[in-house]
Amino acid sequence: MPLLDVNTLRTYWSPSYLSANAFVLLNLLGALLLGMLVGYERAFRGRAAGARTYGLVCMTSAGLTVLVGLPSYWYGGHATVTGGDPTRVIQGIITGIGFLGAGVIMRDGLHVSGLTTAASIWTASAIGILVGVGFYGAAIMLTLMSVLSMEWVRRLEQWLPARSTLRVELTFEAGQVPEQGTLYAVFEKQGCTVASETLCLSQVNGQRTWHFNVLGSAASTPELACALSHLDGLLGFNLTSNK
Repeated sequence: MPLLDVNTLRTYWSPSYLSANAFVLLNLLGALLLGMLVGYERAFRGRAAGARTYGLVCMTSAGLTVLVGLPSYWYGGHATVTGGDPTRVIQGIITGIGFLGAGVIMRDGLHVSGLTTAASIWTASAIGILVGVGFYGAAIMLTLMSVLSMEWVRRLEQWLPARSTLRVELTFEAGQVPEQGTLYAVFEKQGCTVASETLCLSQVNGQRTWHFNVLGSAASTPELACALSHLDGLLGFNLTSNK
């Protein structure tokens, strides 16, 4: 059968194929919503990965899993004419893209960036796989859902109540060792919560620097800066918002 036979091309848009694409679409939509729900919980707690990242990863995983379960629809229903095992190719693509995605994730101290970009690269590979096996409708919908989720979910995250993350860096005079409870109380008075598990201490020329994350409202940053300026022995501080 010629590869560009008109009847073969029509097969990809037949009622049975459209039904299979609709089935994939429903799985994509459900996975996106569930992934976003988990991601929002993480975003609310000030973690690096939020609703967009979790939604993309969950949606892509569901799309690839459903795809593997519908081999009779691959290549217009003519998967038997292929000379190799397509699932091995898919595994190789996913593994390779995993290394590529890891390359765009950057860490600067306590700040992590590039997670959504890495997830979108992985999603792009899944779109290519769907196109390659002939699920054109599902590939188009996955593309649209990915673009919309990266844009509109970001706005949704900004609209939904959440706690922003502040990266705090405090440098004290040489020999000055602040009491941890007293230091944390300064943030608590401003309605912030110190993520004690992120605490990191460093010392250069006798000057000790405290690094940690604080969860709270970005609107309280000016008041927090004013309160920190009155700490005994504080040489300087740096407050950076992750949102």
